[in-house]
Amino acid sequence: MTTHSEAMGGLQEQVMAELRQVYDPEIPVNIVDLGLIYDVKVLDGGVCQVVMTLTSQSCPEARTIPETMKRRINTLPGIAGTEIQIVWDPMWTPHRISPEGRKQLGMDEEDEG
Repeated sequence: MTTHSEAMGGLQEQVMAELRQVYDPEIPVNIVDLGLIYDVKVLDGGVCQVVMTLTSQSCPEARTIPETMKRRINTLPGIAGTEIQIVWDPMWTPHRISPEGRKQLGMDEEDEG
C-alpha cells in the first residue's frame, strides 16, 4: 500500500518531469537543468508550490514561463492548482546550470557561461 508521503513524492517527481518540458525560448535548456527551480512542494489538497527565479529581472519571458509551467503542472492528476513564487535571492548565475544543461550548451564544467 502506498503511503500519503510516497504518493506526494511521486506527484512531486511528476511535477519535475513536467517542468523539464518547459524552456526559456532564448536558451535551449529546460528550466530545471538551467537551475531556475529552487523548490517544489505538493501540499495536502493537491496545491503545487514552486519557488523559482529567472535568468534576469528583465527577462522578456517573465510572464510566459510561469504560465506555461502552471498549464503543464495543472494537467497532472492530483494537482488542484499551482502557485509560483519568483524570487531574486539567491540570484541565478551560470553555476546553477546542471551538468546535463552544461553538456547541452557545450560548456565545460568550469565555464561561467
